Amino acid sequence: MLRFLIAASSTVYGPVASMAGDSETRLRRTENERPSNPPFLIGVSGGTASGKSSVCEKIMELLGQNKIDHHQRQVATLSQDSFYKELTPEQKAKALKGQFNFDHPDAFDNELIKKTLHDIIQGKTVQIPVYDFITHSRKDEFVTLYPADVVLFEGILIFYSQEIRDLFQMKLFVDTDADTRLSRRVLRDIEERGRDLEQVLTQYITFVKPAFEEFCLPTKKYADVIIPRGADNLVAINLIVQHIQDILNGGHSKRQTGCMDGHVPPRKRRTSESSRPH
Repeated sequence: MLRFLIAASSTVYGPVASMAGDSETRLRRTENERPSNPPFLIGVSGGTASGKSSVCEKIMELLGQNKIDHHQRQVATLSQDSFYKELTPEQKAKALKGQFNFDHPDAFDNELIKKTLHDIIQGKTVQIPVYDFITHSRKDEFVTLYPADVVLFEGILIFYSQEIRDLFQMKLFVDTDADTRLSRRVLRDIEERGRDLEQVLTQYITFVKPAFEEFCLPTKKYADVIIPRGADNLVAINLIVQHIQDILNGGHSKRQTGCMDGHVPPRKRRTSESSRPH
């Protein structure tokens, strides 16, 4: 796939932007339909608070997927944040003081990430853990991710491990300036995670910024598409939405090549004998 940088203005082009209006009817499957091909995996990386989740949410919105029941969606999303390791009592005590490095590759359960992605590729329904950022522990609950045609996986270090990186057929990097990311992180951690300002800034200077420079930023070179300004870059997002639309309509060959031009008739689905799990 050709690697390129999208740095255009925020102009929204009509044909792509209008896509959401009829996406709900075109990108919906019935309860007893399953994807006939392995899903197209898209990795979305970038620094902390760069707008990765917002980019994924905007893509889902423009495709009309956020209005469709989870059982029937053709596009699904998940986050690397769900895969933080269980902490020892000593590590949890450090975390509560803001002294644990959550931006290091070792903070993530990479074996579980690999297993989950392989299960997704095989078309299985998977259980995604739920992480509590206030208590720094996994909750006793899971989120069910049903088989989909396209899966967006976002996280700061999803391109760091080659084994995981090579599973993505398309790689996006959300590139947002450091000041913007810091201000967003401060607001998020104070409002959503109950941290105080001093703790947030100390953690950023001690762990977040150095880890970004050492582990996250170097993976930018693996991206097929670099998105400046995140979800504010509507030109970039609309182009990616159009590409996903082409993939959904293009069948197995386009999934393999990542071809971005040309249209072929929609692929046929095989119908499962049993209904999708609830």
